[in-house]
Formats: sequence, C-alpha cells, structure tokens
Amino acid sequence: MVLGNALRSRRNSLGLKQEEVARYLEGSPSKVSRIENGQHQFKECDLRRLFTIYEVDDPLEQAQLRELAEEANREPWWQPWSSVTQKHLQAVVSFESMAQRIKVFEPLQLPGLLQTEAYAHAVIQGGSGDARQHRALAAFRMERQLRFRQAPADKKLICIIDEGSLRRRYGTPEIMREQVRHLIDLATSPRYQIRIAEQDRYNLPVFINSTTIWDFSTRILPTIAYAETFEGGLIFQDEEQVDERIKKFDALRNQSLSPARSVQRLRDLLKSNCYR
Repeated sequence: MVLGNALRSRRNSLGLKQEEVARYLEGSPSKVSRIENGQHQFKECDLRRLFTIYEVDDPLEQAQLRELAEEANREPWWQPWSSVTQKHLQAVVSFESMAQRIKVFEPLQLPGLLQTEAYAHAVIQGGSGDARQHRALAAFRMERQLRFRQAPADKKLICIIDEGSLRRRYGTPEIMREQVRHLIDLATSPRYQIRIAEQDRYNLPVFINSTTIWDFSTRILPTIAYAETFEGGLIFQDEEQVDERIKKFDALRNQSLSPARSVQRLRDLLKSNCYR
C-alpha cells in the first residue's frame, strides 16, 4: 500500500495517466491500478521500468523503493494469525513493524503494546469469538510486544493514556494492580514515553478518540494516521488529514501530565482504593 502510494504520487507529479504507464510496462491499466493499490506483487523488471518512467535516478531512492518492494512481497510475520485477525489489524501491525516512532491515544482501554497478558485476555474476552480465538489473539498481542522490544533502540512509543481507562476495571483487582505496576516498569525505559490525560481536567482535548500515528525513518514513507472504530478502523494517508491528527495529538500530549508526574499518578492509583 505504501509503495503503491509512493509510485502513484510520482506518476501524478509527472502528469502521467495510468494508461500511459501501462503502455511503458507492456501491461494493462488495471495492472497499474493494482500496483498502486498494493494488490500486486512487485517484480524487479517492473521496478526498473518504473524507475525509468518516473525518472527515479537517485540510487538511494531506488534502494529504498526496492527495500519496500521486498517487504511487500515477503510473507508477513503475522501470517499464522491471519485467520483470527481482521484486515485493518493486519495493516496496523504492518505499519507498526515498519515505523520508527509510534504515537497512540486510547480513551477506553490501554494500548495493546502496553498490556500485560492477563489484562489482554480480560479485554479480548469481552469481544466476539470463542475461547480458542481469544487465546490466539492474546498470543498475537504478546508477539507484537516482543517484536517491539526487540526492534532497534531508536524505535519509540509515545503513549497518552486516558485516566478513565486506568480506573475502568478489566478482570480482577489483582490484574489491574499488576497492569499498573507493569506501566511503571515500562516508564523507566527510554523506548516508552507514557503520559496520562487527567480524568478530572477541564476541557482536555480528548475528542480525537482512538488514534495511532506512525512516523517512518525512510524519507519516501509519509506519516500515516489510524483511527479505531467500533466496526474496524480507518487509515489516513492524505497529508491534510494526517496533519490535523498530528496537531490534535500534540495538543493533547502537551496538556497531559508529564512522564514523571504520570508515573507518580500510577503509584497513587496503586495506593488508593481504586483496585480493591
């Protein structure tokens, strides 16, 4: 999808139509459409022709496009879970794997990359599916976390947690206490930045709802935003829509508790009667 979007942008900047590109590729306009929509495997011969058509002369840019093509053609790591994961979730974990920085706000529950296994089970059991599917989804979530921890050290997670989701109980009181202790432990790592949006703070801009923003190190990859919905999710690549999400996320982050004060709030929650 990302590579196809980059190629489409290049074609549009040159004022070319799909029919013209198809003639150069000795294919059909539908083939060009499938390439641009991420529904066609990328062949080296097609890439070389596209480099010529789109005047991609920079060796670095060619290498980046080839790397994206290899990634697009490779079987994804989440393939064993494809029977229990929806298409939007598969897209989410693909972008999650490629991103250098992930920014998340969740108003109803803790983000998946922060959940303990017991908390994850408690959340997943509230959804559809049977016990086998629930176990598979929980294992999938733990694998996502493992891959995030094993990524290069410059991969970061910036997370805004709605305080209401900390007080909303999933599972037993002990599960919640374990989860809060886990958040405190994660906050000691430079890989995680955790900030709490206070529940009783007046006029806090939490209206962006569930939002994820992926920033990529490769310069041909634009920042991508994602909004969770009850039925699935929406992926935004339009520059203006993504920019609006970034502004709203940053506004909420700036008005949330600092990382140090957020850790103190977590400790205060453990001492309170919240989980008894």
